[in-house]
Amino acid sequence: MSFDGAFTHAMVTELQQTLTGGRVAKISQPYPNEVVLTIRNNSQNYPLLLSAHPTYARLQITRIPYANPATPSNFTMMLRKYLDGSILNSLEQVENDRIVRLAFNTRNELGDQETIALTIEMMGRHSNVFLIEQSDNRILDLIKHVNPDQNRVRSLLPGAIYIAPPKQDDVNPFTTSANVDDLVRDYPNEDVLAKQLQQTFQGLARDTALGLAGALHATDGSVEDRFTHFFAQFNQPVPTLNRLKNGKTSFSAFAMPTPNLDDTQTFATLSELLDFFYQDRAERERVNEQAGNLIHIVRNELKKNRSKLKKLQQTMAETNQADSFRIKGELLTTYLNQVKRGMTEITLPNFYDDEKPLKISLSNQIGPSQNAQKYFNRYQKLKNAVAYVTEQIRLTQTEIDYLSNIQAQIELASPKDINEIRLELQQQGYIRVHRKRGSKKPRLQISQPEKFHASDGTLISVGKNNLQNDKLTLHTAKKTDIWLHVKNMPGSHVIIHSADPSDETIDEAANLAAYFSKARDSASVPVDYVQVKRVHKPNGAKPGFVIYEGQQTAYATPDAELVKKLRS
Repeated sequence: MSFDGAFTHAMVTELQQTLTGGRVAKISQPYPNEVVLTIRNNSQNYPLLLSAHPTYARLQITRIPYANPATPSNFTMMLRKYLDGSILNSLEQVENDRIVRLAFNTRNELGDQETIALTIEMMGRHSNVFLIEQSDNRILDLIKHVNPDQNRVRSLLPGAIYIAPPKQDDVNPFTTSANVDDLVRDYPNEDVLAKQLQQTFQGLARDTALGLAGALHATDGSVEDRFTHFFAQFNQPVPTLNRLKNGKTSFSAFAMPTPNLDDTQTFATLSELLDFFYQDRAERERVNEQAGNLIHIVRNELKKNRSKLKKLQQTMAETNQADSFRIKGELLTTYLNQVKRGMTEITLPNFYDDEKPLKISLSNQIGPSQNAQKYFNRYQKLKNAVAYVTEQIRLTQTEIDYLSNIQAQIELASPKDINEIRLELQQQGYIRVHRKRGSKKPRLQISQPEKFHASDGTLISVGKNNLQNDKLTLHTAKKTDIWLHVKNMPGSHVIIHSADPSDETIDEAANLAAYFSKARDSASVPVDYVQVKRVHKPNGAKPGFVIYEGQQTAYATPDAELVKKLRS
């Protein structure tokens, strides 16, 4: 089921019971299109997520941790000004549309009571969150400002009067069944009926309409009773995750017939269901939003260095021909009396190859001895280039390995890890930092690695970026702890905080190392492990790069469920 009008109805019903009457205790905007209001009610804190993300727009209580930005946005400051400490008076859906209005009771600067509304429109790329003065319906601010030339129907800027999106002619299925009997009679095919239901009733996505069409074609009771029963289930939902045979998942407010269904899983609340469903998807999108410029920089640097490596390898291949130039120079010197000025080529017996004839190209602009010297010069240039090109190939390959490692870290990162990756790229000179004259260099704060616990309780730490990896391996871990890393591939440093871990703990740590690496989607991933005292960082090495000796190797197949178990 999509987050359509019907699912919004179920979510609003759930949130009304949990949040109404609660006080706004905290306001954050961890991501550009998402706001979190922490509402305290019945002695509990409920982080309410209002997401205007173009793909994952939704409204829910979320328990997924987030990193609050150091500098609040203008929209956050406006929310704090008007809503901090206010009481959530009501939370209502507009008709059966994907629009929800939250009304807050607060006091203005004079101490007079007033009502401020926070309206969320969950409509794909047009999704938005509005802060509205309810007395005159004026927009105080909104999470996405839209220029008039982009939307001529209504003004989406602070100070404008809030105008709801254009209303459709569809009817609300929670208030009327309309002519559903006629539709079922006229359209016996479920797919066709589903399309007609979407055109008749408000807020039905394709999957909800198909579920309704299947319910209406059942044989028990009247068509109107089946229609009423179907929508009554949204008032008492059984949050359900549907796993399909093709490996994909979907969610629904209750169990309904789903094509290619393999398995289902139920949750206590709709919010818990959405947290589970969206955690990886939304996390990846958030990372892409925050790391967009980093991804671009790393890709460009990789492309540049790979082109450079290709040219260096071509130059190195040319050095293999150096001896042929020396031989031609020596042959010309030996048979100099046979070479005449103005010749463009000459064939001479090669005394290095059983006197076989060898054709030698000549320049007709220079004399015989100069032609011989030209070949000697080319030979010497190529010989001198070998040492330089060899060193440049080594440095360029090191750069490619480092950038590939950064690229893998971005792919595996959570949003809170992106800032440290950005700081590292600034330190390494890939991103230029413009500071005002006289301003101090900002102090680098490295966050803690992620903590896991093995089945026997042993602590396992996992670094999520190079700065964390260096700090964890070289400064935090004891010399007797066990260090793990995937073999010959970018990945996290993993530390088992024990001198003598069990085989099961080593296997679980190896699974973590494989999971937090570029081999996440592979099977039987080789993972090296060794005591920390055998791990060393060469002088001048890039962040995250270490060498080690005396290692053993375990094999692990990354298991997301095991990672969740060890994390909890």
